[in-house]
Amino acid sequence: MKKVAFYTLGCKLNYAETSTISRMFEQKGYLKVSFEDNPDIFIINTCSVTENADKKCKKIVREAKKISPNGFVAIIGCYAQLKPKEISEIKGVDAVLGAAEKFRLLELLDDFAVQQEARVFASEIQEAQEFHQAFSMHDRTRTFLKVQDGCNYGCAFCTIPLARGKSRSETIANILRSAEEIARTDVKEVVLTGVNIGDFGIQEGKRKEKFIDLIQALDGVSGIDRFRISSIEPNLLTNEAITFVSQSARFVPHFHIPLQSGSNALLRKMGRRYLRELYRDRVEKIKTLMPHCGIGVDVIVGFPGETEAHFLETYEFLNALPVSYLHVFTYSERANTRAAEMEGVVPMKIRNQRSRMLRILSEKKRRAFYEENLGKTFQVLFEEDVTAGYMQGFTENYIRVSAKYDPVLINEIKTVTLTEINDKGTVEVWEPENVIASH
Repeated sequence: MKKVAFYTLGCKLNYAETSTISRMFEQKGYLKVSFEDNPDIFIINTCSVTENADKKCKKIVREAKKISPNGFVAIIGCYAQLKPKEISEIKGVDAVLGAAEKFRLLELLDDFAVQQEARVFASEIQEAQEFHQAFSMHDRTRTFLKVQDGCNYGCAFCTIPLARGKSRSETIANILRSAEEIARTDVKEVVLTGVNIGDFGIQEGKRKEKFIDLIQALDGVSGIDRFRISSIEPNLLTNEAITFVSQSARFVPHFHIPLQSGSNALLRKMGRRYLRELYRDRVEKIKTLMPHCGIGVDVIVGFPGETEAHFLETYEFLNALPVSYLHVFTYSERANTRAAEMEGVVPMKIRNQRSRMLRILSEKKRRAFYEENLGKTFQVLFEEDVTAGYMQGFTENYIRVSAKYDPVLINEIKTVTLTEINDKGTVEVWEPENVIASH
């Protein structure tokens, strides 16, 4: 029985796909093992959102060959689609599979025999038209359920359409079947994921269903306590969807909404499909209906042409918004994107300074949000990780909670009262009697 190990870089969507591919291997009689357990085969699922992700891929290949010098190394994912030839020339790589081929790797690499040269299976991205259903299983407390893939947007900084192809989705009927299968495994929380999930509903190039229809249908699936919506574009987060979540028993009050810049001039230059006024409107609508709702924000600093005035416009805009935390991305040039050809390159030193400023703002936002919720009662899904006698979990509105370790609490949703913020920035539930079984 050959041993196979998986390593995933990047987003929740990649985790869902890796997990599904790993189950395909297990169904064929392979033994899934940890990366360090001398595998015969390594499958590395890559990301290419930033230059750093490319470097990580190369480092993981080196580590794999140290662990199993004769092991077979296959690279899949976004980086594999964008630069197959470059990856095939990395010492230790045996195969590269693009977006249209990664779910066929058992068929294409049947023998997993190391050859003199790396094998490359990477069609043009136009060939990636099929939707491959995927969800993570047994990897974490929550499950990532893929509902959409690809993107029809053309943001100036982004390689995702080049790496994943056009927007396409699974049918609601098939997603419901997957959700019901997940429900039978005692998973408590499902995170809906995709490249642009608000664009859900395109099948065979035509829009046949809508995102609101999907979440309304999933709300009726019994056996899953929580559904969480991952990143969703502000122009696709409709008032109807916000209102629905505010009234739902299963969809949690937490949104992650990319902003990228608080300057309208830069939003236009980036090719985003909204202005800051719409973004503010969405946040205000959410907070009006769900004052306790957690709101995360993606923001890019150092985009070409970003002046000090543009950056301060973004900083002040975010500072004034009632959001909960920021994911700050330092702009990095990506080949074959419009932004890479733009004038007004921001020096890396300034990019890093601006990133630090926004990360400090993020910590202030997160702490203020946590403080607003102290003394209130929420439901926490406790995870397996234990550090120094404490276990962690998230409330429905995405507050990270610590509680004294109790094995009975793992993968359980419990009602807690938030007491105080500790020096690590999590909210503690000090006494076991504060943890009460939820109904």
